[in-house]
Amino acid sequence: MTARRQRAPPALIHAGVGGVVVTPSSNGLWLLGTERSISVSAALLRQTSRDVLSLSGRGGSAGITEVFMRKTAPLFFFFSLLTGGFAEMDVSRVILACGLLAGASWGSKTGQPPKTSCRPGFSQNFYTVIVSGDVLHGQSILKDTALSSQRVKFEDCQRSREVGFISSDPNFSVRPDGTVYTQKEVANLSEPVQFMVTAWGLHDPHIWETTVKLALVGHLHSLPLTKIRSDQDKDVGIRYSITGAGADQPPSGIYNIDPISGNMFVTQPLDREERASYHLRAHAVDMNGNQVENPIDLYIYVIDMNDNRPEFQNQVYNGSVAEGSKPGSSVMQVTASDSDDSTTANGMVRYRILSQTPHSPIPNMFTINSETGDIVTVAAGLDREKVSQYTLIVQATDMEGNLNFGLSNTATALISITDINDNPPEFTVRTFSGEVPENKVNVVVANLTVVDRDQPHSPNWNAVYRIVNGDPSGHFTIRTNPITNEGMLTVIKPVDFEMNRAFMLTVVVSNQAHLASGIQSSLQSTAGVTISVQDVNEPPVFPVNPKIIRFEEGVPAGTTLTVFAAQDPDHFIHQIVRYAKLSDPANWLRINRTNGQITTMALLDRESMYVRNNMYEATFLAYDNGSPQASGTGTLQIYLIDVNDNPPVLVPREAQVCERSRPNSRINITASDADTDPNVGPFVFELPSFPPSVRRNWTISRLSGDYAQLKLRISYLEAGMYEIPIIVSDSGNPPLSNRSVIRVKVCPCDHNGDCSATGAVAAAGLGTGAIIAILICIIILLSMVLLFVVWMKRREKERQAKPLLIDPEDDVRDNILKYDEEGGGEEDQDYDLSQLQQPESLDHIINKTTGVRRVDERPVIAESQYPVRPSVPHPGDIGDFINDGLRAADNDPTAPPYDSLLVFDYEGSGSTAGSVSSLNSTSSGDQDYDYLNDWGPRFKKLADLYGGGDDD
Repeated sequence: MTARRQRAPPALIHAGVGGVVVTPSSNGLWLLGTERSISVSAALLRQTSRDVLSLSGRGGSAGITEVFMRKTAPLFFFFSLLTGGFAEMDVSRVILACGLLAGASWGSKTGQPPKTSCRPGFSQNFYTVIVSGDVLHGQSILKDTALSSQRVKFEDCQRSREVGFISSDPNFSVRPDGTVYTQKEVANLSEPVQFMVTAWGLHDPHIWETTVKLALVGHLHSLPLTKIRSDQDKDVGIRYSITGAGADQPPSGIYNIDPISGNMFVTQPLDREERASYHLRAHAVDMNGNQVENPIDLYIYVIDMNDNRPEFQNQVYNGSVAEGSKPGSSVMQVTASDSDDSTTANGMVRYRILSQTPHSPIPNMFTINSETGDIVTVAAGLDREKVSQYTLIVQATDMEGNLNFGLSNTATALISITDINDNPPEFTVRTFSGEVPENKVNVVVANLTVVDRDQPHSPNWNAVYRIVNGDPSGHFTIRTNPITNEGMLTVIKPVDFEMNRAFMLTVVVSNQAHLASGIQSSLQSTAGVTISVQDVNEPPVFPVNPKIIRFEEGVPAGTTLTVFAAQDPDHFIHQIVRYAKLSDPANWLRINRTNGQITTMALLDRESMYVRNNMYEATFLAYDNGSPQASGTGTLQIYLIDVNDNPPVLVPREAQVCERSRPNSRINITASDADTDPNVGPFVFELPSFPPSVRRNWTISRLSGDYAQLKLRISYLEAGMYEIPIIVSDSGNPPLSNRSVIRVKVCPCDHNGDCSATGAVAAAGLGTGAIIAILICIIILLSMVLLFVVWMKRREKERQAKPLLIDPEDDVRDNILKYDEEGGGEEDQDYDLSQLQQPESLDHIINKTTGVRRVDERPVIAESQYPVRPSVPHPGDIGDFINDGLRAADNDPTAPPYDSLLVFDYEGSGSTAGSVSSLNSTSSGDQDYDYLNDWGPRFKKLADLYGGGDDD
């Protein structure tokens, strides 16, 4: 491959929509276009080994004469993103042409003078919205379809104004959030559509305008980028191709090349924030696919344009600074980031404060570092009690803060003024007063009120009260109410009206936190408190309580022990004190109700269960005659001195020894005494002289002062139970003695010295004769039980075998009769169930005429007429009366379908026989009662009594 060599310096080529302007430069040519132009720059590196470019300008236009493929000539392209469509270049011989489709970029409005505040309006004068193919419904776009995620941005400078949008194209419009959508169904969008959008405030006369251009992806015209040419294209047919990311690799389709002419195009908008550079390789092959040139590297760099606003990390920032801070004190930092290239002015953000609210004490209390965003104070006079919070509107602008070309955004900075203790607490009044009853504690005497303008419920506000004078004995303290910050003057030690009738206190208040530097305490932080003590009736007081006295036990009844008198502390009131017994567990004492003299009612016994550690305790009551009556208690403790009034008692009371004397067959004995020293041990143990067998068989040897040992004197003693008397004496003065008996069981022992089983029985006194007697008693008892059981069974059989006086068939006692007839079938089913109801009242029965009455139902129709017995008696009237009543009941339509009780309550209307009192019996004549035998078993007993008298 050969090429024409022509040295040329690097060149920057800017192609503009409104044309290009060629200006000379030390490094080559500069082509500058208008603001809304597409700028494309190309630079060829390694000029020493690459003579491939020649620049010529003609008629105000510029072009690159030729670029030939060489082995050592990588080609670099730099693209700058600005708004607009593809650039068009009028180049005489274009071998390399550079352009850019910048549909996704945003520009800024020009020609506006700089302003010192936020400018309401659209963020751009021209918007290119790329419509994705996903929104297509066939070839058309449905109504109310959002066309793209890109939005038309309107800046209202945080005035929260209501803005409406009007489109010049009836098919498209903009929603309040800036989304472009279809107002009608659009048949196709094969060609880009451009329309005007007007914004107008609902409560603002101003209007703003911008232009929106819509285009489907792939429907924009490709921009010529460059031309690849081989110097062998004159000899053979050449086919050109490109490979790499952006061509045949993802993101594919951005760049393509005409295989015949070698013209290279860019087909889609480029965004530096998505991809900043591309590396492609250009290939040249012949018609058979054979490589005719080595591939050439193409490096394409997308030059950044200012299409991104600065974005604050937070919309609201919170900071704080202490009140009274000096100028230059740091408050907080705000930070905004810009997606544009930070090495260029597009991404260089500068900060400034737009407004401060409120303006007290001056409008500019704070300043901000334009580069770092640090906010500091610039003036003194911050006072939380006047202004507790400031609101700053902070603006971040790129293009190094150029308001004409830069894009801006705003955020809010809330600065809280923190409290310092610069306001001492002050009492609301200089003097407080209160009163308290004597002898009362935990009573709030007075509430001390203060004011403090510092932050409530903080250490700078919380009050601390101190009593500095007037309370040397510490009767009072001041607690702080955590809610109201008031001081509650409280009595913690009882006050006595007779000692102090009033108190004059001096109180000082301060805060938990120390006052700030340079702040002095106020004179209002000190106050006086006057407290009056109220006199109340106080109970009598025993001067010595408890009172302890000492007496010997056994003091006789009526002995005066002491005078337990109380005093009335109310010296200014003459009152009478009376006494009463409150507690006397043993009921030994009495007290004189007028003078408190204590006397005994019974003997005082130190060994009583009511005495603890030689101390007996009783409680007495002293009360006055005041109004209201008051009483006090006193405790009398009597220490009882022991006397020797209890003889010792032998311990143990039972023991056992072997019948044959052995070295280890001994009984250790001691004694217990209810008295105390010196009326207890050492004890003296001795055997009595009577009966003589005691000293003959037994002996006692002393072990110590409290213990002795009892053992057999003889070598063998017959097994059995022995009662051995022992005399025990204590060491009292005079000593007391006691004759005690110990039961000793003498038994045969085994080789270990323990009683054997047979020996234990023998020792218990149960010989062979006793055992036999016990067995005989058990046998007799069992025989008696057996005889009693046999007798009971025989009696039961006799009772069952005894016949009844009457025939069982004629037995008139209650019997169980079985009725197994179930009725006549369906004929019995035809009846009125309402007749089964319980009657609500018995009036109809009570008012019924004399005769037979039913009491189990309430008739609903006229009742049947039951017969009435005639008043004239007739021998057969009873039977006839019953038969008539039965017939009437059978024919009664109100009768229930079951058998019921008929009440015959007619007792007759009198007797024609008159009184029967004149009848008397006579013994004259004999009467035959044999006919009673014919009346059946019911009259059998009567027949036996009156019949057969002749046999007797």
